[in-house]
Amino acid sequence: MNLLFAQAQQIQAPEIDYHAVAPVLIVLGAACVSVLLEALLPKHQRWAVQLVLSLLTLVGATGALISYAASDDHPAAGVATLAGAVAVDPPSLFLWATLLVLAFGSLLLIADRSVEPGGVFVGQAAIRPGTVQDRAQASKTGMQTEVFPLMLFALGGMMTFVASNDLLTMFIALEVMSLPLYLLCGLARRRRLLSQEAAVKYFLLGAFASAFFLYGIALLYGFAGSVKLSAIASAAAGTDRSDTLLFAGFGLLVVGLLFKAAVGPFHAWTPDVYQGAPTPVTAFMAACTKVAAFGGILRVLTVAFQNTQWEWRGVLYGVAVVSMVIGAVLGLTQTDVKRMIAYSSVAHAGFLLIGSIALTPEGDAPGVSATMFYLLVYGFTTIAAFGIVSLVRNSDGEATHLSQWAGLAKRSPMVAGVFTFLLLALAGIPLTSGFIGKFVVFSAAIEAGLTPLVVIALVASAIAAFFYLRVIVLMYFSEPAPDGPTVTVPGAFTTVAITLGAAVTLVLGLWPTLVLDWAGTGTFLS
Repeated sequence: MNLLFAQAQQIQAPEIDYHAVAPVLIVLGAACVSVLLEALLPKHQRWAVQLVLSLLTLVGATGALISYAASDDHPAAGVATLAGAVAVDPPSLFLWATLLVLAFGSLLLIADRSVEPGGVFVGQAAIRPGTVQDRAQASKTGMQTEVFPLMLFALGGMMTFVASNDLLTMFIALEVMSLPLYLLCGLARRRRLLSQEAAVKYFLLGAFASAFFLYGIALLYGFAGSVKLSAIASAAAGTDRSDTLLFAGFGLLVVGLLFKAAVGPFHAWTPDVYQGAPTPVTAFMAACTKVAAFGGILRVLTVAFQNTQWEWRGVLYGVAVVSMVIGAVLGLTQTDVKRMIAYSSVAHAGFLLIGSIALTPEGDAPGVSATMFYLLVYGFTTIAAFGIVSLVRNSDGEATHLSQWAGLAKRSPMVAGVFTFLLLALAGIPLTSGFIGKFVVFSAAIEAGLTPLVVIALVASAIAAFFYLRVIVLMYFSEPAPDGPTVTVPGAFTTVAITLGAAVTLVLGLWPTLVLDWAGTGTFLS
């Protein structure tokens, strides 16, 4: 007993830089408070209180982030805290800021109850689809307000994921990020069977991807004797051990990461989940989950595996090509707007992967800042695009079949004009942020010697532009059906979300310098 007591006295609690990790603590702490409020408040008070709490959380976390970034009491290269498990460095700060502002736009879409009376989320998720009770609750205005704490938990997991300095912390953050998203996908008020099917597919495939990720961690621990990224890098740089464990672990680890990033051919969940999930949740996943996934990919590749880039670069080169081809070619065959944007995201994931593997022989990583900028601009454009999708409706809810968008410009010139601008941004047309994003990523790839890959990306971009232009032609040069869908007047929340996304898409297409400079202020802490 005395020996145990003496050993306990020798254990020291890890030092925590609370100022550095305050944004994450605020988000996760508010998520816990939100769960308590959900259990204690009367039903008629929950929506307003949860919305206010979520907005205050995002504002508070953003304020804490600005306070830390503007202070002079932290190292310019970053700091590792929580026993080295979390690295708060310049890329982490940029990715945190990106997640917070994109989460704000997503929260506005989630909270809106004017486009769909009562909100897009089911009132009672436990009711079986197709029953009398299910048909009755569809006409009521109540909504499952658990979506607010679920969103905050997912956001907290994403913020932890991009700052994780060891693989075990990254895995825990991955699960905190993923589990709420599985639930959110199955809470649609309308087309509930499709929504629940999307949730089940996402959960099952996500579980397989998590298993790959965890098995990769085990193999890398067997190789390096540690799960810290810096220790893996040191072991890979010079050791007499077999590289079999290293590259087998790397392969399994990357499969899990590429699944979350919706990179082809690990994209099988993407079109079904994008189509079946409530549209605000689709917007949240398309924007924020991609930021988190590629933030983790950038950190893993540049910190842990940069010394072995010649061994894995060719593999990811091929994966990027496959992703771009799948997204561009299969996107041409889609007749549903949400599935079309899903395949568009697969193509964009291929473009983002180009920036992620743009490492020079000298050890520089010009693609890091370019990829982070691309993630920011793509996120805003996507949120605004899904906001527009939620406005075109018929008696069954959202009218997402392309034939129902015929002549939309004659019904609502404003909605058609904004959506056209957003589609042109996704296609990478000049004077939009999408063009600048592709330009900086491709420039970084050429600097790193990936010119053939950039040529393939340009061809894929040209192919993908066709299905964006097809929608534009359909809206402007086709006659609307007499019984065609109507365009709902957006409420204040949806209006702000769409306006914010379109404005950022325009501003960063004309004046991207400020954000690009911030994205390039530092490198990952190693």
